Amino acid sequence: MSPFRSLDPATEECFARYDEHPEPEVTARLERAARGFAAWRETSFVERAAVLRRAGELLRAERDGHARRMVREMGKPIAQAEAEAEIEKCAVGCDFYAESAEALLAPRSLESDADRSGVRHDPLGAVLAVMPWNFPYWQVFRFAAPALMAGNVGLLKHAENVPGCAEAIESLLARAGAPEGTFQNLLVARERVAALIAHPAVRAVTLTGSERAGADVAARAGAALKKSVLELGGSDPFVVLDDADPAAAARQACVSRTLNSGQSCIAAKRFVVMEPVADAFVEALRAELAALRVGPGLDRSVDVGPLARADLRDALESQVERSLAAGARLVLGGKRPEGVGFFFPPTLLDRVTPDQAAGCEETFGPVAAVLRAGSVEEAVALANDTDYGLGASVWSGDAERAEALVPRLEAGSVFVNGVVKSDPRLPFGGIGRSGYGRELGAEGLREFTNLKTVWIRERL
Repeated sequence: MSPFRSLDPATEECFARYDEHPEPEVTARLERAARGFAAWRETSFVERAAVLRRAGELLRAERDGHARRMVREMGKPIAQAEAEAEIEKCAVGCDFYAESAEALLAPRSLESDADRSGVRHDPLGAVLAVMPWNFPYWQVFRFAAPALMAGNVGLLKHAENVPGCAEAIESLLARAGAPEGTFQNLLVARERVAALIAHPAVRAVTLTGSERAGADVAARAGAALKKSVLELGGSDPFVVLDDADPAAAARQACVSRTLNSGQSCIAAKRFVVMEPVADAFVEALRAELAALRVGPGLDRSVDVGPLARADLRDALESQVERSLAAGARLVLGGKRPEGVGFFFPPTLLDRVTPDQAAGCEETFGPVAAVLRAGSVEEAVALANDTDYGLGASVWSGDAERAEALVPRLEAGSVFVNGVVKSDPRLPFGGIGRSGYGRELGAEGLREFTNLKTVWIRERL
């Protein structure tokens, strides 16, 4: 049976199946990528930008269809699939790189013993992108927009539960004017990724996904001496200092923890709260979470949809149960509802410690874990007591006081009085078990380029 099925997580109904690409088709697509790169690298920035701008226009014009496809395949609330968090963000990313890539990749002069010397950025070739299901459009476009503008071509191996999204993105870019071989979808099972990485047509690989998948891809890419970028999991701390407004912080905590039904690498997951405001914060967060409506993502009144798969719901429930058994206190939620669908209610755990599941594992769903700190030093120590290092946020009535903690927080991004998010204008990525390399911003644009040194003497 083909692994590519579209299964509605709200109803558990399989509504579409897709045939896996056989080896001859995969080989043909890899060969098209090699030919496509030879042509695409010679195009001007103006030509590339026209494709990206048209892609942005199509995303906006066809927003409703793309949003419904996402909701049917992975369950997110439809408002978040449309303008709030995904389709519009993809269009903005296309616009940003269409506008800025040429300047960001412009050759730079540097002093040396040459008459003229400097650096330039040349494309690498076909970049294989192994992408996840949780943001099935945005994760792809945040790779594709900079990669294509840099002159590379893209090969997409998407998650097996969002094949409809993968095919729709390939079609959209083709209709936007991307020439043959510039961006192609590969419907292959995860067991075939190793062979793709080893193929001579593939020059680099990027993955967003689990630690296990990241470690495997990194090992394969390293063995083939190919560049890789990894964006893996996170257990982001949300640090509330004793001078913060607990009610205001709780409102933002609720937003961060439940966006995309809690299925986000950069969602706040560990809420490190100083004792003087902890009781007020917990009560305010309980009220915010309790007010959320859980249901099918196509219902516009819903705030939290189902989790994307049954195994994800089961794993989250296990983490809650193990944390409670180890001494955490249940404030809200904690048990799956009866009936069909992979639903799990907004859940709040208090007095979590770093040795409990919710305090040390990544919880991928609407579960908030509160860890209490007696001092700023303890708050920083708790925030850093993780193998992950994707993002962190600090909340305070004194922005300068919070900013002073930025160098001490071990994460790829630190936000003061704001929830961690990705922005096409800013580099994004993590440290530790959250991966390496950067996406977005100038740094992400340059990741898959050859930083080439040029040294010129005018005369022999």
